[in-house]
Amino acid sequence: MSSEIASRGWELASAEARNAAHPNTFHIPPREKRETLVPGDGAQLLFDIEIKEQGRIVDRGIDRMWVIVKARTDNGYVGVLDNDPGTGENLHLREGDVIIFGPEHVIATNTPPREYVIQKYGSVFFGE
Repeated sequence: MSSEIASRGWELASAEARNAAHPNTFHIPPREKRETLVPGDGAQLLFDIEIKEQGRIVDRGIDRMWVIVKARTDNGYVGVLDNDPGTGENLHLREGDVIIFGPEHVIATNTPPREYVIQKYGSVFFGE
């Protein structure tokens, strides 16, 4: 178990590694598309999540969840989780949390309506 799973109950999984292992069935956008996201774009990522209750693992698996890109960094992106990951005594992940990720984590992209992002996260999301 990774230290991130042990301390936070989750970690990001590599979409590129999964694609390499299953190229005929697990498709991801071209690298160029995954490297050129802009604030307001949606990126679907793979979250490896472990849920505990009363100290025992009751669920472990990969969830696909959307993150809205807030900013680009030298190594990737800063985004905001736009899904409800559920709850668990060890799971430190909530809708609206900041997520740091790279192009290697992206399994799909979209562009949610700007009005949706502003209504949900405020105009400050875009630095307005």
